[in-house]
Amino acid sequence: MESNRSALIMEGGAMRGMFTCGVIDVLMENHIDFDGAAGISAGAVFGCNFKSRQIGRPIRYNKTFSRDPRYASFRSLLKTGDYFGAKFCYETLPFELDIFDTKTFAENPLAFYVGATDVHTGKAVYHLCTDGKDTDLLWMRASASMPLLSHVVKVDGYELLDGGISDSVPYAYMESLGYRRNVIVLTQPKGYRKDKGHGGLLFDLGLRKYPAVAKAMKERYAMYNRQMDEIDARQSRGESIVIRPPQDLGIGRTEKDPEELERIYQIGRQETEKKLSEIRAFLKEK
Repeated sequence: MESNRSALIMEGGAMRGMFTCGVIDVLMENHIDFDGAAGISAGAVFGCNFKSRQIGRPIRYNKTFSRDPRYASFRSLLKTGDYFGAKFCYETLPFELDIFDTKTFAENPLAFYVGATDVHTGKAVYHLCTDGKDTDLLWMRASASMPLLSHVVKVDGYELLDGGISDSVPYAYMESLGYRRNVIVLTQPKGYRKDKGHGGLLFDLGLRKYPAVAKAMKERYAMYNRQMDEIDARQSRGESIVIRPPQDLGIGRTEKDPEELERIYQIGRQETEKKLSEIRAFLKEK
């Protein structure tokens, strides 16, 4: 298998994903393309706009609808069982309010993968998106379905939750497919590591139907920290380029203030603009 193919790999982080929206817009504006791309959670639902070539779409609709209770709210959680309203986010928004360009998505040869977590095994599973329609959107929804705040998503014979539980940054998966020239987008600053946390009992109780997910959640900090160590090592060896915030973004996962979302978006733009020459040179290397 050809091993010098390039990929754009996008971490999740809920509304920290506005950073990623800034990154992909600058890449598109500067006609920087890849052979493949992979997104997890917010990296999937916002990153899909890279394949549909819709500059500005995810920051636009997030600023417009961030305070709409149909989009994301505890009212939605109580009413529908999903904090991020499934019908609104994956039907009303992309097909009525801010149209997702499925035609361009399907015609773009970029291979776009999303990752989610199998609730019965606690392991990551991946899907190659082809047309941006029903099945693809179900996989994107699954990838971003946070445990305890979302329904399990059933698609293609799987029962799935957030991909970040089992594979926060899918560089290893993409490398296994032959993508070795990778630009990795992270939403935490260099040096960030997760604490073990104290949510073990909560996970055991709230996810008692899915003990494999509860176990993965309790062990996620170790998986994430190992990935950060490996990404740092790849970067130091010149094997990958990493685009990340220069410091903590200072927002919560469910930030609703449009001005704050714009602030994070602009940081993503700025950090990518600084690296344009480096990215171009990196992608030209064989």
